[in-house]
Amino acid sequence: MSFDVHQPPSGPPASSEMSRSLVFFDRRELNQLMQLYGRMVSAGEWRDYAIDGLSDSAVFSVYRRASEAPFYRIEKRPELARRQGAWSATNQAGLVLRRGHELGQVLKVFDSRKFRVVD
Repeated sequence: MSFDVHQPPSGPPASSEMSRSLVFFDRRELNQLMQLYGRMVSAGEWRDYAIDGLSDSAVFSVYRRASEAPFYRIEKRPELARRQGAWSATNQAGLVLRRGHELGQVLKVFDSRKFRVVD
């Protein structure tokens, strides 16, 4: 058996290459999202969350129950930053509740008491 020492290894791209192609939340954004999540969990309205880093967006999904579809999705889409705003909050049916340029302004939609869990 012989091996070619000069051949570059084949395999998945390095982590630095992958991080450039995916969108993530920064520390400040995650702090804002987790503060909201903590308030809603203590109010008994949310029970679980998921964070996804995709090629075109970062998504923070919240669930009433872990086995269901996301109850709300908070998305960061940098390609929309100059037009509609990079941030949006959508409900389970896909209806955009609020869209904007600042995360704090978009998260204010959850401060109102008109959003209550009804079984």
